[in-house]
Amino acid sequence: MLRQLSSNAFRSGEEIAQQLNISRASVWQALRDMDRHGIKLFRLPGRGYRLAEPLHWLDAEAVRAALGDKASLIDVEVVETALSSNSILMQKAALGAKHGSCLAVELQTGGRGRRGRTWHATLGGSLTFSLLWRFTRGASCLSGLSLAVGVALMRALHHAGVSTARLKWPNDVLHENRKLAGILIELQGDMLGPSAAVIGIGLNLKLSEQARTNIDQPATDLAALASNLPSRSQLLALILYHLSDVLQQFEAQGFVALREEWTRHHAYHRQPVRILMPDGSTHHGTVSGVTGDGALLVCDQDGEHRFTAGEVSMRSGA
Repeated sequence: MLRQLSSNAFRSGEEIAQQLNISRASVWQALRDMDRHGIKLFRLPGRGYRLAEPLHWLDAEAVRAALGDKASLIDVEVVETALSSNSILMQKAALGAKHGSCLAVELQTGGRGRRGRTWHATLGGSLTFSLLWRFTRGASCLSGLSLAVGVALMRALHHAGVSTARLKWPNDVLHENRKLAGILIELQGDMLGPSAAVIGIGLNLKLSEQARTNIDQPATDLAALASNLPSRSQLLALILYHLSDVLQQFEAQGFVALREEWTRHHAYHRQPVRILMPDGSTHHGTVSGVTGDGALLVCDQDGEHRFTAGEVSMRSGA
C-alpha cells in the first residue's frame, strides 16, 4: 500500500482500494498507524494520503547492476518484511543455500544484535541485510571475522563520502560514540571445515523519532553525517562489493592481513577503557591493539591482557 503513495501528490483511499482490489476500510486500517514504523503521512479529507517524505525502496536489479564485476559472486534477494534476515538465511544455509546469497529486508521487525539486544530499524531509513559466505576452513579459523567485516564497512562508508565513522571492537561502527551500524555473525559447519558464516549488518540511514526512542544507547545515522548519499540500493551494492573483497582476503590470509587497517579506524586505540565482564566485574586499562586473530589487547599496571569477542563489552572511560 505504501508503494502506491508518493510525496508529490495525494492519492485517495478509494483509488488505492481499487488498485489493490481491497476495501477502503482496509486502506484506512493499514495506514492509520504508520507512525510506529517511522512513516509520516499527510491525510486530507476528500484528497486522501501523501507521504511526508519520499520512501526509497530497495531494488534487487539495481543492486546487481551496481555490483559490476562482483555481480556473479553475490545473489541478492529483497523481501518486504521479516523478523530477522540472519535467522532466515541461517535456515537457508542449513538447507544448502549457495555461497554469496544475500537477503535484504525492507522492514525488519525482530532484528537481533550482539548479546541478545534488539536491533531497531526504520522503514526506508535503515539498511538491514545478511550475507552467506562459505569457507573451506573450519569455524575455528574464523576468529577476527567480525573485525574484517568492519574493515569492509569502513571502505564502503569512505567510498560513500563518510570519512568520520570509527570502529568499536568487536562489531560496531560509531560516530562520536554514537552507534551507526552493527554486525552480527553466526556460524555453521565443522570446527575443522568447511564452514559457513551468515553476516548480518544493520546500518542507520535516517532514524525515525520512534526508533531513537526505542534504542537503548546513543545512536546516529548517515543523514546526520553527510549529504548526497547514494541510494539505499547503491549503498547496499557498495557494501557488498567491499565485503566480497575483504572476505576473499580473509579466506586467504586471515585477519592478520587486515589488522593494521582495522586499527587505524579503531575509536578506542590507545585510549583508556573500562571492560565489562560477563560475571559483572570490570577491568580498566588502555587499549594497545588487537591480535592477529582479533582479540583485544588492554594494558594496565599488571601488564597486557587479552580479551576475546563475546566475553566483554567496552565503554570509554578512565
